[in-house]
Amino acid sequence: MGAFEYVAMDQAGKQSKGLLEGDTPKHVRQILRDRNLFPVSVTEVAQKEARRQRSFSFRRGMSPAELALVTRQLASLSQSGLPLEEALLAVAQQNEQPRTKSILLGVRAKVMEGHTLADGFSEFPQAFPELYRATVAAGEQSGHLDVVLERLADYTEARQELRQRVTNALVYPIALVIMAVGIIAFMLATVVPKIVGVFENTAAELPGLTTGLIATSDFLRDYWVFLIVALGALGWLTWWVLQKDGPRRRYHDVLLRLPIVGRLTRGVNTARFTRTLSILAGSGVPILEALKISAEVIENLPMRDAVLEASLRVREGASISKSLAASRLFPPMMIHLISSGEAGGRLEEMLSRSAAGQEREVDGLIAALLGILQPLLIVAMGAIVLTIVLAILLPIFEINNLIQ
Repeated sequence: MGAFEYVAMDQAGKQSKGLLEGDTPKHVRQILRDRNLFPVSVTEVAQKEARRQRSFSFRRGMSPAELALVTRQLASLSQSGLPLEEALLAVAQQNEQPRTKSILLGVRAKVMEGHTLADGFSEFPQAFPELYRATVAAGEQSGHLDVVLERLADYTEARQELRQRVTNALVYPIALVIMAVGIIAFMLATVVPKIVGVFENTAAELPGLTTGLIATSDFLRDYWVFLIVALGALGWLTWWVLQKDGPRRRYHDVLLRLPIVGRLTRGVNTARFTRTLSILAGSGVPILEALKISAEVIENLPMRDAVLEASLRVREGASISKSLAASRLFPPMMIHLISSGEAGGRLEEMLSRSAAGQEREVDGLIAALLGILQPLLIVAMGAIVLTIVLAILLPIFEINNLIQ
């Protein structure tokens, strides 16, 4: 039995959409006819999601917040002893997002056909990443799926909290920059021309600051459309270039070399790597496979390559700590904690402790940066406004000369 999305018409000609479970599309159409509905289209959820993933889409899976919520609900229901297919149905009915509901029903359909939960997740790779599927597969093989789901829930929630903290920290600076740019552009395009235009008809020479302000104002009024298009084109070109492996790798290497940005980049990626490796190691995933999967969550390419090279050394018999230390890209504290975990047989605990330490360090660094950035933005905005005011007042101070 599978899950199907349908579009149907009632006898009054009103269209309705929804989800139904059935053996085949023909079976679902018959169910709709029994309900006095005329089926317009019936599509299996798995096939529809596969087409979505092959086509262009701004949203190709579940959001991190939705994934964290679904995982926590599945973990709670699984620990209560509810059969897996009933737990999936309950979570799907609880969810208000149609896309998420259809994905969960698609997973449930695969489970009811006799497949494992990991196989069901594999039908929707954009919604459930490789880390998620590998961890669930390890939990099913070990017979501790409920424990693994609980760890996955903790992991997804911790990662979502870190993402949320970073996002919330950047809201105010971004809003301040947008507001400052909007106000200054409005002043240059509308207010300044009306005030400064009084002095344009005079024979006297205007101060250089005023002349530059008038030229800037005229440029914005005459070419603002071209300026927006040029900025958009520049942003798209930058994005397109960074999609290529070579330029993107060089850009990531430069980020690691910058004084403050490099420390922040190392901290964020190290926290992701150690947290992921911790949950995989604790769930029974083989360490080589765990290193490979953990490398995929690292966004910085040089650091990702360092983990992949370390996995090759581990395959040859080297320790994880020495293999990672060879790249000199990871914090020494992380290396020492991993070394201690390997020596004492507490690798999962030490990895988790390292991730928590890196997350605290990232939080502190972001707070310090924002403490510096916000006053700097206010000062910069004040300096620009002061420049505009001076450009307007300088001709007024020389009003006698302008009249002559």
